[in-house]
Amino acid sequence: MTIDATFVALIALALFIGLLIYLKVPAMITKALDERAAAIGKELAEARRLREEAQALYREYEARRAAAEGEAKTIIDAAKEQAAALTAEARAEHAQSLERRRKQAEERIVRAGQQAEADVRAAAADAAIAAAEKKLREAMSADAQSALINQGVAELQQKFG
Repeated sequence: MTIDATFVALIALALFIGLLIYLKVPAMITKALDERAAAIGKELAEARRLREEAQALYREYEARRAAAEGEAKTIIDAAKEQAAALTAEARAEHAQSLERRRKQAEERIVRAGQQAEADVRAAAADAAIAAAEKKLREAMSADAQSALINQGVAELQQKFG
């Protein structure tokens, strides 16, 4: 058998593979690959755990958001009811105020009418007195006035005398 380059390359390859097996390189490669697979498995487990935590947080925040929306709706409904009550109360107060003002105006009108009536009566009485006084002065002579004065003095003397 002749030793040629192919045979030498084959022997070099066999020695290289033998050396790799002797130095336990396949075991180290297998160990490195196993460690890498374990690390990837740990990372996947951590990713699953983080995903589950994120989903739990998301559900919790969704529940909080729904509760907050419900609370906001309740607050808005209460505010609407309160606004309606305040509006009704304001309308009632306004109606009462208008009624009071109407009554006050009617009372002022009645008082003004009574005052005008009293003024007319006073003016009529003053006019009647003035007319009667004028008539009496025209009708009374000096002798009649003197007789009336004497009669009044006599009456006073009877009462006080």
